[in-house]
Amino acid sequence: MILIADSGSTKTDWCIGRNLADCRTIASPGINPFHQSTDEIDRLLTSFLWPACQGLPAPTEIHFYGAGCIPEKAPVVCEALHRHFPQADIQVESDLLGAARALCGHEAGIACILGTGSNSCAFDGKSITHHTSPLGYILGDEGSGAVLGKRLVSDCLKRQLPDDLCQALLETYHLTPADILEKVYRQPLANRFLASLTPFLSQHRQRPEIQALLRECFTDFFRRNVFAYPFRDSPLHFTGSIAYYFQEEVREAAHALGLSVGRILRSPLEGLKAYHFPA
Repeated sequence: MILIADSGSTKTDWCIGRNLADCRTIASPGINPFHQSTDEIDRLLTSFLWPACQGLPAPTEIHFYGAGCIPEKAPVVCEALHRHFPQADIQVESDLLGAARALCGHEAGIACILGTGSNSCAFDGKSITHHTSPLGYILGDEGSGAVLGKRLVSDCLKRQLPDDLCQALLETYHLTPADILEKVYRQPLANRFLASLTPFLSQHRQRPEIQALLRECFTDFFRRNVFAYPFRDSPLHFTGSIAYYFQEEVREAAHALGLSVGRILRSPLEGLKAYHFPA
């Protein structure tokens, strides 16, 4: 049995089975060793994963890909998993490596994540060879939901958008300009608030002002991240909700720069199942 996990800070998607045709998916809250101790992760596994695995053979392999799983923090997750599955061979890797394996398989390519945040890397079919630091939504995270939302509210408050669009934004989310400033500068998790505004962009994507905003944000992602890699002729693959729901705009921005986009997956889990499970 093989157990695979794709974990962010808010949600973890699990899959356990012997092969592609015989696997069970499980959802649990997110796991991030930067914010949770081994004991906290252990309790989460006890509440959500362990009951769902009852009646199944114990996994012999565990592949956990997660946010915050840098080498220094991976043992925090590994120990929690070991308490429940002491006989398993446990591998804990970064969510970026998980995205690269899900998107590129065993082939070379450039893997990109566009979700609440953004990230990317060059992958040679085995390991990550080049990586541009995303730097978070204040200094970077170009093309992410947080940065799209930041640009949207900035253009609204600076009256760079038509009045009807600005009014529609405020009414849709029951916001005032003061509310926006409060949520961005005083309340925690401003990045999630900003990213939560991206459905408005999707709803109004035919407006030329929104088209320009999306084109500029995705172009920034390519110029400030992908252009740093030495082999831009490799196919670009994407995962994440922003890439998935705005894939037409992503492809158009890439094409304008002479870049070729390949696969776009909403979540890495399907690709990781294909990577790890026998057919």
